[in-house]
Amino acid sequence: MTKTAAYGTWTSPITTDVVLKSGVKVDELFVDPITATIYHIEARPSEGGRLVIVNTEKGDDVVGKDWNVRSAVHEYGGAPAVAYDGVIYFSNFKDSRVYRVKEGESPEPITPENANHRYAKFAVHPKQPHLLVAIREDHTNPQPSAVVNILCVINAKEKTVTPLVSGADFYSTPCFTPDGKHIAWQQWFHPDMPWEGAEVHVAEVKAGEYSLTLANAKHVAGKRIEVSAGYPVWASNDLLLFVSDEPGYYNPWTYSISSGKAGPVLSKPVDEDFAAPFWRLGYNFGVPLDLEGKMALFTAVKEGRNVLYLVSLHGGTLEELECPYVNISSIQRVTYEAVVFQGQKHDESERVVLCNIKEYAKPKFTSVSAKADAEELPFPREVISVPRSITLKVPETGEPVHVLFYPPTNPDFAAPEGEKPPAVVSAHGGPTSRAVPGLSTMIQYYTSRGFAWIDVNYGGSSGYGRKYIKRLEGNWGIVDVQDCAVAAQQLAAPPYSLIDAQRIAITGRSAGGYTVLMALCSYPDIFAAGTSSFGISDLVTLGEFTHKFESQYLFKLAGGTPSEVPDVYRERSPVNKADKIKAPLLVLQGSIDAVVPPNQAELIVSNIKKRGGRVEYIVFEGEGHGWRKAENIRTALEKELSFYEDVFGLRK
Repeated sequence: MTKTAAYGTWTSPITTDVVLKSGVKVDELFVDPITATIYHIEARPSEGGRLVIVNTEKGDDVVGKDWNVRSAVHEYGGAPAVAYDGVIYFSNFKDSRVYRVKEGESPEPITPENANHRYAKFAVHPKQPHLLVAIREDHTNPQPSAVVNILCVINAKEKTVTPLVSGADFYSTPCFTPDGKHIAWQQWFHPDMPWEGAEVHVAEVKAGEYSLTLANAKHVAGKRIEVSAGYPVWASNDLLLFVSDEPGYYNPWTYSISSGKAGPVLSKPVDEDFAAPFWRLGYNFGVPLDLEGKMALFTAVKEGRNVLYLVSLHGGTLEELECPYVNISSIQRVTYEAVVFQGQKHDESERVVLCNIKEYAKPKFTSVSAKADAEELPFPREVISVPRSITLKVPETGEPVHVLFYPPTNPDFAAPEGEKPPAVVSAHGGPTSRAVPGLSTMIQYYTSRGFAWIDVNYGGSSGYGRKYIKRLEGNWGIVDVQDCAVAAQQLAAPPYSLIDAQRIAITGRSAGGYTVLMALCSYPDIFAAGTSSFGISDLVTLGEFTHKFESQYLFKLAGGTPSEVPDVYRERSPVNKADKIKAPLLVLQGSIDAVVPPNQAELIVSNIKKRGGRVEYIVFEGEGHGWRKAENIRTALEKELSFYEDVFGLRK
């Protein structure tokens, strides 16, 4: 029988334990190209947040409890492991060394002891498989401007490391042709982030038992500041497949060694992004299938969700495949007719999915996890809130604002007639990123209790083309904040009237935390509460203390350096406007965060406390940029909910 109870007070089957245990925490996938064995990197919050290599189909850990398979290259890491013919190479977080292991054996180091050297994104030479090309990030001098990134050669037999390519500020995605005679890679320079201006290069390879050298290196795609090219992978010994946003959206392109020419695959550009910004080294969104340069499989963002496309590299055509997954990432080739990816549905936790496309018209999707049975939801599907994609408009400019609206949903409860629900507006991190529509038990934790949840893909978000991303250039702290306010105001008013205008909270992590603080300063009458998790409060100190990868990102977002536009940095630093914050604020911070250091949180907290405002502050010891330990994930989740319950007067 349905009970009548106020929104925000409903009893939910989605507990913090459910959120902690929901789905296998898969970080990314990789596949052995010789044996077709599928592996994944799995996060273990209950084991101190360490990452583990797992044989996906068997469910067996490849390394024991003393290992943490994680790279800190670019701080965000990714791509810490590779498999080739039964041998796995991985980066160990504790000592930053690279290790070699076979399943059932103990790992042995193949790089010298040097805690200042970080390695990631390994490519194994197909003819000399003891030779690996990888990113090496050298922190001998830890100042961001002095950190050195190169491509290096790791000789697993000799246990030596030698430089291979240098000169650019950043490198990634080295990959060999099937015959090992050519290599491709991506590189970029400050002040660009990889999605702003990145280049793809190709070179000839000479590989012997003891050495690997390059000749005739050539820049084949991408342009500093103007064009981002990336995610290179060989479709044959002649044809390189990658993406370029030259047409305004990331579309598939190819480069042919024999013709020496690069160009778009599609006969007409498609206004959809076939890749996402390269925040983490393990990201991948398209793969060749046959290795003869004929067909490829890509995922793209269409109307706010992911779709799957079969791409003819010769014919330049697209065929959309029927696919139930709304969020797709980490696509890896398994065979000429099968790929594996991480997939989420509206009503299903993320899982590792094998997609067989032997019959193009009817692709077959299978969960390949050994724990597939355990992935069943521990609560009824009827309690799941399915998001509604809504495009709003900024009144002054007519520019679009893309949101995902999750209504309160719980079949056991109904609200009193005429009541509108409290809402949580969520500003994603990045800021060059996007909120995705797949099942999030954290969001459902709120909606099943009678809250509405609003994910705002504000101007600057990815998935809507280069122009939409560039809306934030020079306007960070303005456009993102304005779009969150527009979402709150318009969804509370006719014709939507979906939420209670007096009970709107705003939450965000990292860059999203900055948006939270700026929103509370700029729109004090719209938001009744806010939570900033490892959010930025002072743009000047952020520029002084952040890490190399993002050390010049801020300058584009702000429209210049602190010396060039000092007024902008002052006006857009929440710490200088804290007197305008009227709403209660919760601040959550990791003690060893290198991306947004703790002093960012402490500045805003002390400022608000000095003037007698309400602010609560929690520091998680030993945590970095995000929570990895189960006990901290639990505390953060429970504290934020109880904070809103208290502010909105929802205590039972």
